[in-house]
Amino acid sequence: MNAQSAVETDVDQAALLEKLGQRSIVLVGLMGAGKTAIGRKIATALGLAFIDSDQEIEDVSRMSIPELFELYGEPEFRALEQRVIARVLEGGPQILSTGGGAYMNAHTREAIASNAVSVWLKADLDLLMERVSKKQNRPLLKNDNPRAVLERLMNERYPVYALADLTVVTRDERKEVIAAEVIEALDRHLSLANEVEPNEMKR
Repeated sequence: MNAQSAVETDVDQAALLEKLGQRSIVLVGLMGAGKTAIGRKIATALGLAFIDSDQEIEDVSRMSIPELFELYGEPEFRALEQRVIARVLEGGPQILSTGGGAYMNAHTREAIASNAVSVWLKADLDLLMERVSKKQNRPLLKNDNPRAVLERLMNERYPVYALADLTVVTRDERKEVIAAEVIEALDRHLSLANEVEPNEMKR
């Protein structure tokens, strides 16, 4: 691995993993935010397994996400997504990248809150448009004005994504840099959580 592709951080990874315990790290955010690419970098850096919920759904159903949307509609797809994510979360610790709509499901949010630390990869509209325009497998963007659809999704979903434990701004920067920022944010979050819990127990 060359220096350019390594995730460089001063975080004590063994201590971070100890604080994480059996919980997973779940990445949420809109399509194009980089959840899969950055998630893989984090997984490699921490020595954890990486799972993409969309890939899991395709493996389970033996169909692509666009095919599932077309044949069964979004509500059925979301129900399957909910079941798959709940099952995957039983196998932590791991890095789990979720589809853009997954965190909108209240049951999925509860499962993530109980079994994981959630990280919202927040991106602006121009960055998302630049990234998603390169891929044709986005069922929600199959219309004449994908930018308007993406803007609507941001307005609907960003207030819910903001419920995640952590927010890390993703931008036009190397994946390794964003991954390092996620790891550092996780370390701070877990350290603070560990300080609060013993104090709560003393009361």
